[in-house]
Amino acid sequence: MRLPRLFRTTPFRLTLLFLALFAAAASAFLAYIYLATAGEATRRTDQNITREMRSLVAAYDRAGVDAVNQSLIERAASERPFLYLLMKPDGTRISGSIAESPIEDAGAGASTRASFSVTDYDSQGRLVKHPARGIQERLSGGEILFVGADISEDQAYVVKIVRALWGAGALVIVLGLAGGLLVSRNVSRSMGALNDVVAAVRNGDFDARAAVRGARDEFDELSEGINEMLDRLQRSMSGHRHAGDAIAHDLRSPLTRLRARLETAYLDVEAGKGDAQEALAQALDDTDGVLKTFSAVLAIARLQAAGQAPDQILFDPAELAADLAELYEPTCEDKGLEFGAELAKNLQVRGNREFLAQALANLLDNAVKYTPAGGAIMLRVRRRSSGEIEFSVTDTGPGVPDEDRARVVERFVRLENSRSEPGSGLGLSLVAAVAEAHGGRLELSEGPGKVGEMGPGLRVALILPRAA
Repeated sequence: MRLPRLFRTTPFRLTLLFLALFAAAASAFLAYIYLATAGEATRRTDQNITREMRSLVAAYDRAGVDAVNQSLIERAASERPFLYLLMKPDGTRISGSIAESPIEDAGAGASTRASFSVTDYDSQGRLVKHPARGIQERLSGGEILFVGADISEDQAYVVKIVRALWGAGALVIVLGLAGGLLVSRNVSRSMGALNDVVAAVRNGDFDARAAVRGARDEFDELSEGINEMLDRLQRSMSGHRHAGDAIAHDLRSPLTRLRARLETAYLDVEAGKGDAQEALAQALDDTDGVLKTFSAVLAIARLQAAGQAPDQILFDPAELAADLAELYEPTCEDKGLEFGAELAKNLQVRGNREFLAQALANLLDNAVKYTPAGGAIMLRVRRRSSGEIEFSVTDTGPGVPDEDRARVVERFVRLENSRSEPGSGLGLSLVAAVAEAHGGRLELSEGPGKVGEMGPGLRVALILPRAA
């Protein structure tokens, strides 16, 4: 027979485990209480019996056996909770509240203590036995004196305490079991909702999201994490779907031109006219553009799949920026652009040098491509007040409108004013992927502003976390 699902949940099993541990601890605690309470009651009874015995022995030492006999008669008739018996040296009863001693004579000068039972009749006339304790001592004149006490009330009191504790323990177990069922039901309900979301996503519903209850507990954290993961997954899949369309759109023209040039070159060679070598060279340029597009897509996919940049090392970012400045300064001069670099020294950054170099090269390529002749480009490396390391490239080109800055870093996104320039729309996407793989971010802001026909420009900052 299969148990209901609620009883097979981990919280319910943990509840049963904790209840079992509690029951074991409670049993040990109750055993200790019983032994301690019963022991204390026994010690208190023995002290009272001993005190009563010393009182009677003192009376015997002062006035002899007659004084003890008289005292026993008076005490037996009173409300004292003791049992008395005075016997002759041969064990014959002289006086007392019981007929015979339950303790064997231990000899002259000896004192014997023992537990025993006394018989009595209850209110209904039935013969019952009561537990008792007593002490027997042979007096200096040879007489034997016994003093005992009925301890049934003390034991009954101890039993009541233990029963009350057992009842409280049972109530706690029942309440704990009920609480465990309630907690298990709530946990099962929360986990069931998450499983429903997982099942929906498994069946292709990528719009399904886990409900956040607002309790700020671990289930809310898990729901938020799942929702964030699904959001990223949905964006990634949307990006892949868009990438397919964008690749088809952006590669259609160069592939068409490549085919046309190859066909023209083939026909010209066949007809014995035209410059086939020039057509082939142009076809090679188109092929290189296609390969660069796919290389950029693969680089982005590699970074996003790894989650972080591989082979990270500590190095000076100013050295990397200086190498790129040396490489791009002649390019800027050839296009009539003013190039400058402000590189802070003695900084440390942890990252993959090759990926960061590619990212900075993309930023400089874009700046050179979109800045008209007579403009300026500035490469900077500095430490922010937060301790982060910032690479930035500022140009005086047309810039990017505020509403397009979040979109322009997506793959294959190209603004209308950039369609006239060659490119695949992957440059900033790769830079953003490199920044994310290093735990950093990419920030786009306005450049130096519009000056004459130049501007407003664009400032792109690649910000990396402080190196440990």
